[in-house]
Amino acid sequence: MRTSPLNTDLYELTMMAGLRRHGKLGDTATFDLYFRRIPFQGGFAIAAGLGTALEALENLRFEEEEIAYLAAIGGATPLFDRAFLDWLRGHRFRGEVWGIPEGSVIFQDEPLLRVSGTLAECLLVETMLLCVLNFQTLIATKAARLWEAGGRGSVIEFGLRRAQGLDGGLSASRAAYIGGADGTSNLLAGKTFGIPVRGTQSHAWVMSFPSEIAAFRAFAETFPDNTILLVDTYDVVRSGVPNAIALAREMRARGQALRGIRIDSGDLAYLSRIARQMLDEAGFPDVKIVVSNDVEELVIEEIIRNGGRVDIWGVGTNLVTGGGTGGTALGGVFKMVEINGQPVIKLSDSLEKGTSPGRKQIWRLRANGGTQYEADALALEGEEFAPGRDVLIIDPRNPLRRKRVAAITACEPLLRLAMRDGKRVGPPESLAVARARRIENLDRLDSSFKRIVNPHVYKVGVTQALWRLKEELLNLQTT
Repeated sequence: MRTSPLNTDLYELTMMAGLRRHGKLGDTATFDLYFRRIPFQGGFAIAAGLGTALEALENLRFEEEEIAYLAAIGGATPLFDRAFLDWLRGHRFRGEVWGIPEGSVIFQDEPLLRVSGTLAECLLVETMLLCVLNFQTLIATKAARLWEAGGRGSVIEFGLRRAQGLDGGLSASRAAYIGGADGTSNLLAGKTFGIPVRGTQSHAWVMSFPSEIAAFRAFAETFPDNTILLVDTYDVVRSGVPNAIALAREMRARGQALRGIRIDSGDLAYLSRIARQMLDEAGFPDVKIVVSNDVEELVIEEIIRNGGRVDIWGVGTNLVTGGGTGGTALGGVFKMVEINGQPVIKLSDSLEKGTSPGRKQIWRLRANGGTQYEADALALEGEEFAPGRDVLIIDPRNPLRRKRVAAITACEPLLRLAMRDGKRVGPPESLAVARARRIENLDRLDSSFKRIVNPHVYKVGVTQALWRLKEELLNLQTT
């Protein structure tokens, strides 16, 4: 699927034009794409969007109608000269990309991507890469939090109608599936990504029949193998569930089975508990209960704490928009760390906005024979790690805070080569692989980091070698 190179900010192209005019098209650079704060006030994030980004980079080219649009900017005094536009016709991304595989657990200040190439080609793709990875990582993280809050039960995403546009809805479905959703209501996402599609009926369906039971019977007649009934159109306890039980008996007599009921309003903890009791007493313990209606992590925890009996969580708005507690956006940035082979650093009065220079690798450490993750070390490219050694990491935001990881049991490099000379180094990874990686990664993360409220802070620090390089560049900048 082609992504237009016009999915960028104007200043990326004005900078490219300036580089060409001043003979700097041969300049090379390396950029890190990372975020400074974990979204939702959480203890972890889930990487997503790499596959989408690589596909966009591999197919990046300017079509004639896009060149014509750029030529028209400025009217009688064009913003871009003809020579620059002619150069754009032959432009392709021919850089190198290292990325953290989708579904991986990640933390603040860790590069999701490391992009190297000419300065011009890196600038052109900055906005697109941030748009893709910021959004999909946000939604995958939200889905994982919902999945964890619900005791790793079933989560279904059905937020297309509340998504940030049709394109946002498609990306949200992809990311949510990586992060923990088991299915989507979005048919295009199902077709495009192979995500299982799920759906029942709306209140309008129930209201269009003379009675609730008539609506239920009509749906069961149409979809006898996939009958899930919306039971809150009138009254869940007095009408909806009793009518669902009556239909379940009729279906059983025909050799069929009611699959589930859905509650979309009211006190979800109370209503799901009463519904479960009514279904069980009527002899239908296998009928699943689905709840929806502005569900998010804290709501799920509250429902469970109050005795709710829910089998499937239907989440729309808060999942596809990244809404709810501490949500709305992932503040990813794309910062230069090397120019023409020399490491560079950005200074800031705010410690969190300073950068770590040079090409880097992230090493995930386990220690003392344990199977769980202990800490992550942000190291210079080429630094060696091996089981048995000790590693000291330094908090780049507060160098007085340090952690020594003793007797490393295992060390895993997270950034992997994904693209060389503008071509992917291997076939696209399936979403099933990303989902399995998310489960395995979260299994290795202590429960204290997965708390929905006030999680423990996972240790991410720079190595002594990287810290020394940072100090050297800081000294040069301040003399």
